[in-house]
Amino acid sequence: MHVLTRIALAPLLLATALSAQVGYSLGAESERQPEVPRGTVTHRVFKSEGVFPGTIREYWVYVPAQYDAEQPTALMVFQDGHAYVSETGQFRVPIVFDNLIHAGAMPPTIGVFVNPGHHADEIPPGGWGKKDNRSLEYDTLSDAYARFLIDELLPEVGASWNLTTDPEQRAICGISSGGICAFTVAWERPDSFRKVLSHVGSFTNIRGGHVYPALIRKTKPVKPIRVFLQDGENDLDNQHGNWWLSNLQMQKALAFAGYDHRFVGGTGGHSGEHGGAILPESLRWLWRREEPRDSAPERRR
Repeated sequence: MHVLTRIALAPLLLATALSAQVGYSLGAESERQPEVPRGTVTHRVFKSEGVFPGTIREYWVYVPAQYDAEQPTALMVFQDGHAYVSETGQFRVPIVFDNLIHAGAMPPTIGVFVNPGHHADEIPPGGWGKKDNRSLEYDTLSDAYARFLIDELLPEVGASWNLTTDPEQRAICGISSGGICAFTVAWERPDSFRKVLSHVGSFTNIRGGHVYPALIRKTKPVKPIRVFLQDGENDLDNQHGNWWLSNLQMQKALAFAGYDHRFVGGTGGHSGEHGGAILPESLRWLWRREEPRDSAPERRR
């Protein structure tokens, strides 16, 4: 397996990063194209009595136009799902999925967009409104959230759609605390998820996430996961840590340990503007054809 440690994805991404003074903008693959078939999005509500008892949350399921119920379908889960499923937001995942799947740049993939849980009978209004279980679910370094997905939520989704159980065809993504959450799920359960996309990930000391670079360096054998990190030089700097430096530490640790990874840095702050602008190329890299795993990657001494 080749170790990918370059800062930029491609000339297009370099140009995007260097244009920060005028902001990041969405490209054609983040806009509706008239010739591209559209997938469908279904909204649901889930009440948990398992890992996070007494919580209620909403989630959305995107199903591509190319979905074949007879074939197990690739899966990608998004934390803070409302931010990713919106077709007018910074990410516009349903549009990007439609375009990339149509172009053959990624397999037909079901997207599951999950919001944090809340202890109430009703879901509080507002996408980024108070969800009192968010930090517990996302920032905790344990397998709890992975078990919630694998044992509770995804079986409900799988009752309606044919989801693959192949971990190489299952990805997970998130922004901020949702970014560290995505990494934690794959780190704890590479038997279920092996592709990670983190936008301005909170690898800081909110609930101990700052220890990941040391864990990555010292954990053997190397886990069979692929990791894409995005962050900006003007990300948060507060009592929990410095987000930009923590993401640089993650990149260095992943490189040292020999992980299949990529880091794209920009000059933005704690938002999805940069991550949304490079989302199509990020997904192309994440879903590229698997390379042979004939031997474990070498660890630098």
